[in-house]
Amino acid sequence: MASENTRKWAIIPEPNSMTVGEGTVLLPYAERVNESIAIGDGDFLLAHQLVADIRSATGTDWDIATGDMWSGFIRLRIADSWDFDSQDGGTAGAYTLTINTDGITITGCDFEGVRNGVQTLRQLIRQNGAVLPVLQIEDAPAYRIRGYYLDATRGRVPTLAWLKQWADKLCLYKYNQLQLYIEHTFAFDGMSETWRGSSPLTPADTLEFDQYCANLGIELVPSVSTFGHQYVAMRTQELRELGEFSEDADRPFSFIERMRHHTLNVADDRAFAFSTQLVDSYLQLFRSKRFNICADETFDLGKGKSKQEAQRVGVAALYATYVGKLCEHLSKQGREPMFWGDIAIEMPEILETLPNNVTLLNWQYEPEATDEKIQLVAQAGAKQIVCPAVWGWNALLPRIDDAWNNIARIARYGIDCGAEGMLVTDWGDFGHVNDPRMAVPGMIFGAQYAWNPAGDTAENDLLERISRVEYGDCSARFVVLLRNASAQAVFTWRELVEYLELDDGTGNCNTDVAQTIPCLADRLVDHLSDCGNAMTVREARNRMMRNMATTIERIPQANRALQQCMVDIAPIAAHMGNPGITAAVRIAMEGQLLLNRVGFALAEAHDVRDAHDAGDWRPSDYRALARELECWCEAYAKEWNATSQPSELHRIQETVWKAADELRRISK
Repeated sequence: MASENTRKWAIIPEPNSMTVGEGTVLLPYAERVNESIAIGDGDFLLAHQLVADIRSATGTDWDIATGDMWSGFIRLRIADSWDFDSQDGGTAGAYTLTINTDGITITGCDFEGVRNGVQTLRQLIRQNGAVLPVLQIEDAPAYRIRGYYLDATRGRVPTLAWLKQWADKLCLYKYNQLQLYIEHTFAFDGMSETWRGSSPLTPADTLEFDQYCANLGIELVPSVSTFGHQYVAMRTQELRELGEFSEDADRPFSFIERMRHHTLNVADDRAFAFSTQLVDSYLQLFRSKRFNICADETFDLGKGKSKQEAQRVGVAALYATYVGKLCEHLSKQGREPMFWGDIAIEMPEILETLPNNVTLLNWQYEPEATDEKIQLVAQAGAKQIVCPAVWGWNALLPRIDDAWNNIARIARYGIDCGAEGMLVTDWGDFGHVNDPRMAVPGMIFGAQYAWNPAGDTAENDLLERISRVEYGDCSARFVVLLRNASAQAVFTWRELVEYLELDDGTGNCNTDVAQTIPCLADRLVDHLSDCGNAMTVREARNRMMRNMATTIERIPQANRALQQCMVDIAPIAAHMGNPGITAAVRIAMEGQLLLNRVGFALAEAHDVRDAHDAGDWRPSDYRALARELECWCEAYAKEWNATSQPSELHRIQETVWKAADELRRISK
């Protein structure tokens, strides 16, 4: 490939084979895209995509036609035969792209191949306008399935308009599958107590979005929790008796407990009826034959109402039997079941019980992940899709380095172990404070490595290419600066939530929350035996902040660096012509500055800092900081509305207000 020193454009994912020739090709000011009817693109969407980008980049209007009686400077066609294979031995999604003075030809082995070639050409047009390079590309994906998994339940419910924008972006980077994570945010009949007030997606939304995705060559796969993660449903009056610990249904809401409790009691026959009701009604809205039943993180299984049954048959058998029944139920309806693989990998005997048509979604999010779990599933002979993450959860700014390390590794491991695909996950733990637009770099990492995991792509090179292709940044610095800014997150949304939720709402220490914080979990039992009573909120918070002492010391330096990132990124963003991402990034950076200052103030209140060495964060400034937080929260709420329904924005706001109130309390 040509060096970045000799050209100022890029293609993502990077093609497997590209030859750049001498000279350039000038697009005519008035011409035509001829799209073969054999492609199967009923609405000629691919031709319309090209015409729209030509209009945007050059200001000229092109025509669209089909059939051999009509000429076309850009020609889209299906190959009569195919003579090169993708890395997995197939040809699905493969294409060739030729640009020369005679015109432009995209040839695909199938609809997806033509679609992929069109996306490559669109990227070139967006960067080069009417003057394109002479080149020849032969390209094909490594993974047959290249999917994205978006949390649409634990805080944010996206608007339909934004979901369509996201699908457009996934198409541009050659993804071919999308799943939305649903717990309680779908308007199932007879379950209004579960979804009320959550701005739920509806059947009409789903039907419309399913069609929209299909037109783009993206398979919208239904995904709904059917076992674990039933936090909201198991807190309702109508359904609480189906939970392992129904006696906890009236405890105050907690972001942390939402993540760790409320598993279905599968020893109760009513549980299966509940799960199949969700499955049967939801699958009817999708054209996909796949169905993800989730079944992950069943933390409470065998510990509550099912304890006796678990003691009789074993927790692994209890889990495997229930998941097996759900998979069989789907198989009888001609569906291909999927589920998250964490429990089966923890108890490998489960792997031996899986039906042949079940796909394990093998998630691993550690930046330094090994291939051990992927090898384990491969050796068991089970079908798997590997699942890395964009690393946006619990934070205002995306952890770009962690995402790159995780995604690049998992993609290579999956190919080596014969995985069928890669599903890049985007989670919203703790209220989904992370703006979904912050996930774009991670999403594009996934696009690159699902297409060509074996490529020797350096992180900084990829960040520069993303800046050019996605953001139109000629300086190629935008994403690097975003990465540098995220490195200055010292006291994050996660720490704030943990600090506040250590108070159970009655002034006592919430031991369920404390058990999730490593520096407290080790001390809970010891403290009770040493003192004869439970740890107080003050004691727990003291220990948490003291454990962060070394980290807290970085805050003044981190905020100075973060402010410099804001100064450096502002003129770049001003020239990108994308006010939406500019506002989202500014709000995220301002929010992290405030979070760092809150962490500094709380550390000082717990005597982790010397009050005389507090610099710009003196005790007298706490009330002013509280007011700044509240003003920031209003700006944040406006940006929330750009992508999301109201959903659980109020929980984010209430957390910020609690932090502001705490600052006012400690200022007295």
